[in-house]
Amino acid sequence: MLRFLTAGESHGKGLVTIVEGLPAGIPITSDQISRELARRRLGYGRGPRMRFEADEITLLGGIRHGRTLGSPVAIEIANSEWEKWKEEMSPAAGKPSKRLTTPRPGHADLPGMQKYGLADARDVLERASARETAARVAAGALAKAILAELGATVISHVIQLGSERAGPSVRPGPGDIDEVDASPVRCFDKQAQERMVDAIKAAAKEGDSLGGVAEVMAYGIPVGLGSHVHWDRKLDGLLAQALCSIQAVKAVEIGDGITVSGVRGSQAHDSIYFDEASGTLMRETSRAGGIEGGISTGGDIIVRAYMKPLATLNRPVIGTVDVATGERALSFKERTDVTAVPAMGVVAEAMVALTLAGEALRKYGGDSLGEFIANYRSHTAQVHHGLAPFAGGADAGDKAGQAGTMIDGPSSASR
Repeated sequence: MLRFLTAGESHGKGLVTIVEGLPAGIPITSDQISRELARRRLGYGRGPRMRFEADEITLLGGIRHGRTLGSPVAIEIANSEWEKWKEEMSPAAGKPSKRLTTPRPGHADLPGMQKYGLADARDVLERASARETAARVAAGALAKAILAELGATVISHVIQLGSERAGPSVRPGPGDIDEVDASPVRCFDKQAQERMVDAIKAAAKEGDSLGGVAEVMAYGIPVGLGSHVHWDRKLDGLLAQALCSIQAVKAVEIGDGITVSGVRGSQAHDSIYFDEASGTLMRETSRAGGIEGGISTGGDIIVRAYMKPLATLNRPVIGTVDVATGERALSFKERTDVTAVPAMGVVAEAMVALTLAGEALRKYGGDSLGEFIANYRSHTAQVHHGLAPFAGGADAGDKAGQAGTMIDGPSSASR
């Protein structure tokens, strides 16, 4: 079972992530992780912190000579601003120079203070900050390395920023990640990205913020991840929870879920056909987003994360209450972005990759990469028998299963 834990505060000494459940032998380097972290800092409308935040990482354990050991992997991401904050954020006994007592509506400030009995909003906001997602992206780099061994790729792009939306037919393929990242807003639609930049400029001029939508595609994911048998093993449910856990994400859509809720059933589902060239059962469309009954179908997995505008603005205009006095006040201003939707897409990639890699490890198992791949190939071989397992009942299925253990199925990237 793959799981990860993050620790650390936005202006603390650093962030730490521990990833457990990785098989031994997965190739991974600090450069791979650093590249993913650099992608998280992309996007027009980000604050000045992105220009000097280096995300210097240290691999503390679980990796030797560029390969995982099967033990937990620990990664530290240092905070380049620690020297400026080491007094204010010191773990030693003492008091802060001042308390923040005007919580921001839409942020974790007030509910966090109420839940934990805290008088200073900084005790909440430092952990609730989206800076924590850097640790998730580092963990996601490991998950992407697992999926790469199956021939699978996870990529995201921004399809809406504020009220500006990309064309519905413009979608990057698995080899287009560099082109997406080259866009100032990580949008694959060149005409739409210009309108998005203008929208960001307009919001910035007024000290306001913008939300939007990032779409994540997982290509080459094998059939059979997730399960229909328990509510907490359904793949679409796992993906929705993972994406809604990202700061400021308030909704998730699987495939064309929103659209098909308003049409008839005859227009809502993906017809199945037998593809003779590959010998597999396939879908003609992807309205279900590559998931049926909580199980991956072998098609492209498509999910969308909807992010609200950031609660911290560059001008204090949202009304609140000073919790120390009970008097009306304006929410405090902290350094912020106009929008973080382009970065959220990279974080969403990480969360989708972690979810899919976790389910792949649950499905195929194995303490080593070789064992994991062998189990994957055995199952893929059975699936690539096409109609054979269903042609003659249980006996035919048993024979196909036995035959499947003896041949290698094609990689999912070739499907």
